[in-house]
Amino acid sequence: MEVFINIQRFSALTNLSSHTIRYYEKIGVLKHIARNSSGHRFFTTKDIEWIQFVKRLKEMGMPLDNIKLYADLREQGESTAEQRKRLLQEHVVILEQRIALEALHLKKIKEKILYYENIIDVPKI
Repeated sequence: MEVFINIQRFSALTNLSSHTIRYYEKIGVLKHIARNSSGHRFFTTKDIEWIQFVKRLKEMGMPLDNIKLYADLREQGESTAEQRKRLLQEHVVILEQRIALEALHLKKIKEKILYYENIIDVPKI
């Protein structure tokens, strides 16, 4: 049996503001959200799983337009699996480039720290 939760609980469980949740629904990242007779939104565990994936994509730097495209493709079903895979593969390339750049930055700052440690540790005569 599917459990339905209100927007406040969904917000707490996903660590997203109610405003962000409503915005994601408005732009189509969240789709087919159940509503009661008063119009209040109710979310399912599948909605939680989906929004956790969306958050991960956002945290990895995927543009919201690409996440929206992914959501649209997802809604169309398995026939779009190749397109969704390609979208994720393209983002992996971007992530790998960013990780390589960050690794270079980390290496350079560690070299600078070592430089200062050598200066500081040199005995003064």
